[in-house]
Amino acid sequence: MNGTALELPLAEVACPLCGARNRRRRFSDPPFAVWSCEECELVYVSPRVTDAALLEGVYDHEYWHSAKPRERGYHDYPGDDALHLATFRRRLHALARHLPSRGSALDVGCATGCFLEVLAQDHWEVHGVEPSATVRELAQRRLGTGHVSACAWEQLPDDGRRYDLISFWDVLEHLPDPVQALTQAAGRLAAGGRVCLLTQNVASAWARLLGQRWQHYKHAEHLTHFSPLTLERALGAAGLRILTMGPRHAGKLVRLDFVVERAARLSPWLARALSPLLRLGNPTLYVNPLDELLVVAEAVH
Repeated sequence: MNGTALELPLAEVACPLCGARNRRRRFSDPPFAVWSCEECELVYVSPRVTDAALLEGVYDHEYWHSAKPRERGYHDYPGDDALHLATFRRRLHALARHLPSRGSALDVGCATGCFLEVLAQDHWEVHGVEPSATVRELAQRRLGTGHVSACAWEQLPDDGRRYDLISFWDVLEHLPDPVQALTQAAGRLAAGGRVCLLTQNVASAWARLLGQRWQHYKHAEHLTHFSPLTLERALGAAGLRILTMGPRHAGKLVRLDFVVERAARLSPWLARALSPLLRLGNPTLYVNPLDELLVVAEAVH
């Protein structure tokens, strides 16, 4: 865990899905602990960083340019934009049959705006929401200031606009109230609109095999860990019905040094064994350990 996170204010919380407080401990990683809700089975972190401290304390400049990305954030998120663009093109192609052909799109937590650029190239009308100034400025440069709102999703005023596509790529697990965020999305869909999201699957074989060493246990930022069951419950509570859900097409394009760096979380010996491969270059790889869920949902009317 990044040392700065240990200095942030923490708060005990109830289950973010059902509000229950009876729970069983999965493991502790002081000052954090990971729990399973006894009522709905959601896995979540408590205590966690308080809502007020999340933006400035966790998602600061160092989050996007992290010295220890396996513990917090990304090594160089903007520097990997070419990989993000290629990943989103691949993902959009895979999901095309579940989505409207074109229309208006809103990307929640749009970061540097790569998904919106891919949509704009396909003649969508695009808008993003990004509270972190470090990457929001890059997205505004890419798309235009009027296309990216400088606020959290929960704070975005409802101006009456409705969207054919609302996306949450690697975002839902970061939100203090994921059900409220999904409910807000359901209410802002146009007729026939879709919600797309990607989030981690704590019930996957890879997560079960690795246990506490699973790479998605980054407690200051990943507040909630969904399974297919709990994600379906969260979407249902928000008034959304799943059209497709699974790990296929949920992978990402990364560089070899990313794989080596993440291997160190599993074993320093494994990382050292892989490091000599970097002398041959730093090729791009498509990685999908099948531990994330790619979802398309529609509003229940």
